[in-house]
Amino acid sequence: MSGSGEVEFRVGLASCGVANGARPVHEAIEAAVREAGRGAARAVGCGGMCHREPLVEVVDADGRGVVYTHVTPELVPGLVRRHLRPKGLLTRARWLAAGLAERGNGGSALHAAATEETSAAPRIVLENCGRVDPLSLDDALAHGAYEGLRACLERFTPDEVVETISASGLRGRGGAGFPTGRKWSLARAQAAPKYVICNGDEGDPGAFMDRLVLESDPHRVVEGLAIAAWAMGAEEGLFYIRAEYPQAVRRVREAIREAEARGFLGERVLDHDVRLRFEVREGAGAFVCGEETALIASLEGSRGMPRLRPPYPVEKGYRGRPTAINNVETLACVPWIVRHGAEAFAALGTDSSKGTKVFALAGKVRHGGLIEVPMGVSIHTIVEELGGGVPKGRTLKAVQLGGPSGGCLPASLGDTPVDYEALRETGAIMGSGGLVVLDDRDCMVDMARFFLRFTCHESCGKCTFCRIGTQRMLEILDRLCEGEGREEDLANLEELADRVSRTSLCGLGQTAPNPVLTSLRYFREEFEAHVQEKRCPAGRCAALTDYRINDAACIGCTMCAQVCPVNAIAYRPHEPHSIDLDLCTRCNMCFEVCEDGAVEVISGGEVCATSPRMSAAEKAS
Repeated sequence: MSGSGEVEFRVGLASCGVANGARPVHEAIEAAVREAGRGAARAVGCGGMCHREPLVEVVDADGRGVVYTHVTPELVPGLVRRHLRPKGLLTRARWLAAGLAERGNGGSALHAAATEETSAAPRIVLENCGRVDPLSLDDALAHGAYEGLRACLERFTPDEVVETISASGLRGRGGAGFPTGRKWSLARAQAAPKYVICNGDEGDPGAFMDRLVLESDPHRVVEGLAIAAWAMGAEEGLFYIRAEYPQAVRRVREAIREAEARGFLGERVLDHDVRLRFEVREGAGAFVCGEETALIASLEGSRGMPRLRPPYPVEKGYRGRPTAINNVETLACVPWIVRHGAEAFAALGTDSSKGTKVFALAGKVRHGGLIEVPMGVSIHTIVEELGGGVPKGRTLKAVQLGGPSGGCLPASLGDTPVDYEALRETGAIMGSGGLVVLDDRDCMVDMARFFLRFTCHESCGKCTFCRIGTQRMLEILDRLCEGEGREEDLANLEELADRVSRTSLCGLGQTAPNPVLTSLRYFREEFEAHVQEKRCPAGRCAALTDYRINDAACIGCTMCAQVCPVNAIAYRPHEPHSIDLDLCTRCNMCFEVCEDGAVEVISGGEVCATSPRMSAAEKAS
């Protein structure tokens, strides 16, 4: 890459980058650029490769770029020297000497920071994430921000925009998949005053799509809400973002301030007779407030509890007025649809599920992070090709889709397409886009318990079956994992799940049994093993599990002894180790660190897992 033009060093400073140490990297690049007298260090959002943070993308004057991953401050001087030629002769001489010394010492460690090319997959929601500075309106404008809003005000009528959204086939990305155009049409038909709300109360375990979009490209979502407000005839809009997302809150507030200062919001939007006023409200992190009526109650200062519908929010919502609520990803699609047309969006996906979908890949997967795929791709493609599969030595067992409202699908259903109807047929749902990958060491009984414990804790308590029924279900799962399961437990689980689903008022209670029901449906033999044999086939339930060290495989490296938190393994270098089961807490740490296949997990008298044996080359890497 030529250093003669203006070279940009883009550093990802979304939450994932900051958590992995990107701020010192950005500061080091700023210092190197100042020393060089040319180039630019820019803070951008998340490009999706969260597993590779800290990320630095270097873009030359012609727009060609390369992404360096796992960058540390120590690697920055060598990285910058590759792409910049300093202006001053003395600085140039110093850099040349540093480069020669580096080569004399065996070369820079930068080669260990693998490079990756930008994905060729279509990006609509994530189009500018990782490319724009979230705190710069000028940067956002250079990448097309507010072009859709301008087109609406100058070329289209509100009815035409609503029809465009309808024709695109966009469905709500918050989980239910309600047609967005229909919601907008219903809201438009109501009398003013009206409100529009962006639902940023993402709370599913393993989900972080909305947070990173708000952090990385806030003007995109502000523009989407502005188009929605204008099309529906609303003048006021609210962003409801959980306070647990402080960086998203700050950046959206700054985006609103910048947009108002430049005329994209305010009393006369882009010099037209259009008034748009937006503000950010922070939620307290209650999962139930992701439900529309509970969210509205929270905005009004009441306890976040759902109410009976109808009337629906588009008829009677915030402050008793018609209110349209869309989630972050839905609104982020809107400017792209307006700019490119309904046909371009509808050309992606399937007959019933159009466009793309953003997923947060988490769990036992090599390449965790954000991905955006066309609707209709298979779960196998997402996990194995885009996610890199499960770690070496493990096998894919299941995926958990849709968070605590979704379901656990076995690896055998990997060909299932990401489609609202196809997923519903399996017993799962699309949800907001969290996808947790599970391997052969994950116990499906324990996973069902994990998600049910979450929904049980997050229930507002208004409905008896949601409040008490989920608690009774959790007690049954606790018994199974403790080795105290009863013959009638599985039948009782299914009966309670049916009652909770049919009698709960809101989506939380109606879908809370999904992880349990899908796990029972596809992994029933695992539940039966817990009940009948008091055995955990995955070796995960502590009460049903023991650990031991195979003398023939142990080389006495002491790694297991070093990580044991309760000293259940004596520190004896070069001697076979053993585990004191009276002290052992079954924390699994010895299994995780052993590289010689010496730690075995025992349940029901059977070896159900053995730590992977790694080659010398794998250990070195």
